[in-house]
Amino acid sequence: MKGTEKIIAHIQADAKAQADAILAQTELQCAEIRKSYEAKAKERYAEKIRQGVKTCQDNIDSVERINQMEARKAILALKQEMVSKSFDTACRMLSQLPQDKYVELLAKLAVQASTTGDEEIVLNARDRSAVGQAVVDGANARIPGGKLSLSASTGDFAGGLILRRGSIEANCTIELLVELCRGDMSAQLAKVLFE
Repeated sequence: MKGTEKIIAHIQADAKAQADAILAQTELQCAEIRKSYEAKAKERYAEKIRQGVKTCQDNIDSVERINQMEARKAILALKQEMVSKSFDTACRMLSQLPQDKYVELLAKLAVQASTTGDEEIVLNARDRSAVGQAVVDGANARIPGGKLSLSASTGDFAGGLILRRGSIEANCTIELLVELCRGDMSAQLAKVLFE
């Protein structure tokens, strides 16, 4: 039995050596595979980080652009409001001119709008009672043979006048005159206000 035991021991030793060699080879292969996958994982991780950083930067840039656009819109709205208030102030200032200058302005408007010289002048209630006849007299004095008359009716406007002949009216209200100037003067006014 001793010979058999030696053979078995020898076979076992050879099998163990082969198993150890296979195990060592497998461990080397596993280490290489692990190393390869760790490198791939690091590469994928770095790529994900780069993508995340780029996405964050894109989001920041987008929010910044939106904020800049909103700021420009707010500034533009404020500028438009200031320009509009300036025209409202001009309208108010024209209707509150000293009486002699206001009468002269209304008389000139009536003369410029008159086509026949016999129209009626429609004023707002305040102007009709305060300066109505003076406006008619001032306008008629400037029109040869002028026969303009003061209308018994009044208009609902801040200042200025409407020249009426039958169903035909010429609107010379301050609101309309200022509004007509708005298109031409808005850019100039904005330049004065904001530069």
